[in-house]
Amino acid sequence: MDREVVHIVLFRWKPGTSAAQRDAAHAALRGLATAIPGIVDLTCGPNFTDRAKGFETGLVVRFVNRKALEAYLPHPAHRRVVDEVINPIREDSLALDYEVEA
Repeated sequence: MDREVVHIVLFRWKPGTSAAQRDAAHAALRGLATAIPGIVDLTCGPNFTDRAKGFETGLVVRFVNRKALEAYLPHPAHRRVVDEVINPIREDSLALDYEVEA
């Protein structure tokens, strides 16, 4: 039986990244929710806690199953956002994926 998968990514932006660039990154990431099949839910936003070890943005994507996550990573819409919007301002990122237990 396929289990739902949760994909979490934390982003640290390069010094000098503007608020407009961060807002554009958030909007581009949110746009993936309707552009890629297999996404159940997608949320993204700026961090507000001092416990994030310098990471500034969080992304959480729920997929119907692991196969949907595997299709998301090379999907042209995802690649465009990563290559054109995220990579130019990303200093670091951290990703974690897990299957949801019933």
